[in-house]
Amino acid sequence: MAELVLSSLLPVLFEKLSDAALKTIARHKGIDAEIKKLQKSLVSIQLYLTHASQMEITDPSVKQRLNDLQHLAYDIEDVLDGWATDAMDPEFKQEPEGITGKVRKLITPTCCTTFSRTTTMIAELDEISTKLQDLVKEKDNLGLDNLGLKVEEETRTRIINNNRRLQTSVVDPSRIVGRQAQKDALVQQLLLPADEPCDLNYSIVPIVGMGGLGKTTLAGLLYNDVQVKDHFELKAWICVSDEFDVSVRSKEIFIAFGGEVKEEHKNFNKLQEALRDHLTRKRFLLVLDDVWSESREDWETLVRPFYTCSPGSKIIVTTRKDILLKKLGYNSLYKHLESLSDDDALSLFALHALGERNFDSCLSLKPHGEGIVKKCKKLPLALKALGTSLRTKKDEDSWKGVLESEIWTSPVEGEVIPALSLSYHDLSAPLKRLFAYCSLFPKDFLFDKENLVLLWMAEGFLHLEIRRNSTEECVGHEFFDELLSRSFFQHAPNNESLFVMHDLMNDLATSVATEFYFRLDNESGKNIKKMKLDKYRHMSFVREKYVAYEKLQVLEDAKCLRTFLATLVGEVESWGYFYLSNKVLTDLLPELPLLRVLSLSGFQISELPESIGTLRHLRYLNLSQTHITHLPEKVCNLVNLQTLILLGCKKLTELPDNFLNLKNLQHLDVRDTLLSFQMLSEIGELKSLQITLSKINIESESGTEIAKLKDFKNLYEKISVVGLEKVQNATYAHKANFSQKRLSKLKLVWSDELRDSRNEMLEKAVLNELKPCQDELIKLKLMSYGGSEFPKWVGDPLFLHLKHVSISGCKRCTSLPPLGQLPSLKKLVIKGLYGVEAVGYFRA
Repeated sequence: MAELVLSSLLPVLFEKLSDAALKTIARHKGIDAEIKKLQKSLVSIQLYLTHASQMEITDPSVKQRLNDLQHLAYDIEDVLDGWATDAMDPEFKQEPEGITGKVRKLITPTCCTTFSRTTTMIAELDEISTKLQDLVKEKDNLGLDNLGLKVEEETRTRIINNNRRLQTSVVDPSRIVGRQAQKDALVQQLLLPADEPCDLNYSIVPIVGMGGLGKTTLAGLLYNDVQVKDHFELKAWICVSDEFDVSVRSKEIFIAFGGEVKEEHKNFNKLQEALRDHLTRKRFLLVLDDVWSESREDWETLVRPFYTCSPGSKIIVTTRKDILLKKLGYNSLYKHLESLSDDDALSLFALHALGERNFDSCLSLKPHGEGIVKKCKKLPLALKALGTSLRTKKDEDSWKGVLESEIWTSPVEGEVIPALSLSYHDLSAPLKRLFAYCSLFPKDFLFDKENLVLLWMAEGFLHLEIRRNSTEECVGHEFFDELLSRSFFQHAPNNESLFVMHDLMNDLATSVATEFYFRLDNESGKNIKKMKLDKYRHMSFVREKYVAYEKLQVLEDAKCLRTFLATLVGEVESWGYFYLSNKVLTDLLPELPLLRVLSLSGFQISELPESIGTLRHLRYLNLSQTHITHLPEKVCNLVNLQTLILLGCKKLTELPDNFLNLKNLQHLDVRDTLLSFQMLSEIGELKSLQITLSKINIESESGTEIAKLKDFKNLYEKISVVGLEKVQNATYAHKANFSQKRLSKLKLVWSDELRDSRNEMLEKAVLNELKPCQDELIKLKLMSYGGSEFPKWVGDPLFLHLKHVSISGCKRCTSLPPLGQLPSLKKLVIKGLYGVEAVGYFRA
């Protein structure tokens, strides 16, 4: 993996070496020549890496040299980033004579490097150059210059062709080949009366097979089948994986079936009673996806509340291991899901490689395709991934090269099959690096596209990929979409807005991440004391109810760490409480000065120490769902900070006084906080800042502040506007520019007091100007609107995706809009409209 990281990292180093601030330092210290020498060395290394990347698969000596080189390059970038950060200090701009003193401080940098802390700046550069030159010389011994290898242009100069992407979906029937017979048989099994092996009202429908066969895909087809939907009163999908925690899964099942978890349900007995009562006399379908547990006792505890359900209820179980099923007496009631037939496998491969279900248009490629399909063992996941990697290659040489690749005979780790490795090696260097980063995610981790792009951006992975008239985020979204189209990512089966990696893809990411990425989970935690952590750069850990200092104490030696990421398996548990030892905040984090990404999301943290301000390299800080009431003033020292996530910090009432010092801040997420709209509008002079908020309270007598929403260009997902009766001029609402804001949920609230000062025509004009973008809106809620009728956009059939509409407390309304025209409307709530005389009527 080292060559892919270095090929992305070295251009960043070149830019830093040519940075104006660094040149200023260099001139004052007389090290211009050393900087140029370093640049020359890096050019040689870049050429070396271009060739070496072709050999990494088979040559261990190259791999080790590349790893050594990457560690050195990381160290170089850390030093240069530290200098660049110091150069942002006003002291450099206002007092040139102060530079000498500043540089003197760099002689003993706080970062972890391979250089002596007592050396001078010149000596540091000498040592870097010497090590680089040594590695350059080694390339001659490896014969890299004579390989004559063809090097493809990196993605940095490659524009992704959107028309060539093949977007796949786990529940899209048009992209599924060869499972119709299995689906039809299982649908009939689901619709038949109870056929249980024992006296129960529910039965199990197993889907058993090895990884990559498409068990989850088949379950998704069943779950979304129209007959199945109509047959069951309740449906729920739960991803189980290897963490079979009965209490957690029971809560997930209760919520998925529509139950509401209350404080009393912390008691497991109360939870089971509630689940039992909720399922009484109801026929349900429950999908338990990816079950690994072999414990019959755990299973029987989980299903204990199901006995009150209506007969004919079903539980679909997808699993690689059938030991539990055998213990439950299902030995002869199912057969393992098999690989696709030869014809279906070839058709699926052609669909992803050629965009067609056969080779009629490319007969010369068919023999190679048949060979590749055979080597993929006809596994759907492998066929999709490798087929997509060949989508833009229609020449026989490329297909023959894949068929004859040495990877097919190379030893692989775990269940990472060669076809997936080939798909990975077909990626460009930036895409490889972005995918390897996802090794930090535990299996079944549900991730958000926007947040992952922000993480990539904070790590510096996207900086040199920017093209003309584009941004890092746009490029990140393109890269994400390409990984999705190649099946490295998948849509989460029960949440279209989130994504997940297949277990085999997760294994693949882990296998290529090597010694730079480390995921602290239960298994690795057992051996962590035996591991050398001093060179690891990126680390994640799974949140637990109690994370003690002792668990993370070993990271004191990982002083080169750039990433400290708290993750969670499955969906965020709103009822869960997670506690982090305060010593982690006060003692450990200050020992990790190179952190660029810090996520403490979800922990019961009430206060951050002032020492957070010493993390001068930090780009991404996630404090969502914590209990903080304020941010320490030292946060404003984080001049590199790009992303600050405060989502769900419901006790946060203020921002630091010097918040405007965060000149590089681009994303501030303050949804579900107590921060006032007035306070947020005051930081609007941070021109590159995009603020994501969920609620606006209009407090002024004229309501002019609503016009300030024009500066909030990143309003998306959901927003509530409260106090609209105070808006005295519809022009203010017009300036808010709601028609350009891609909202999915919009709530507009007026006061429920109908005073004489309320102007019906004005309120209608204001509501008319608040028409949202029709492309995204899913949910609309209007409360206490004071007009007698609604503007034409309410009920306009052009709102194609609007599913939920709620109109309440509009006491003056005499007519309702034609809501029946909304093509996707599923839920309509009308209450407190006592004066309605007509429905679906508009006056001219």
